[in-house]
Amino acid sequence: MKDYISERAIKIANYIIQNNATVRQTAQSFGVSKSTVHKDVAERLLYINPHLAAEARKVLDVNKSERHIRGGLATREKYLHQNEEKICRSH
Repeated sequence: MKDYISERAIKIANYIIQNNATVRQTAQSFGVSKSTVHKDVAERLLYINPHLAAEARKVLDVNKSERHIRGGLATREKYLHQNEEKICRSH
């Protein structure tokens, strides 16, 4: 594995742990795809630093278990704002 990939995997894992970040947030922050973030943490990091990989995995597992809640809240906010706009337009 190339050095820059190993370094990126470590930086990504540290970012996830420090910021309690999702795969999507991490990918956006590092300018890589969600697949790359997942592969770095789930596969590559296991060979580089298994302890760090386990810590990052814990955060990602919590985020994954809560994503349906965040999605529901986002949908609720979307419709609340749409209804507010309709009310404003009707007055």
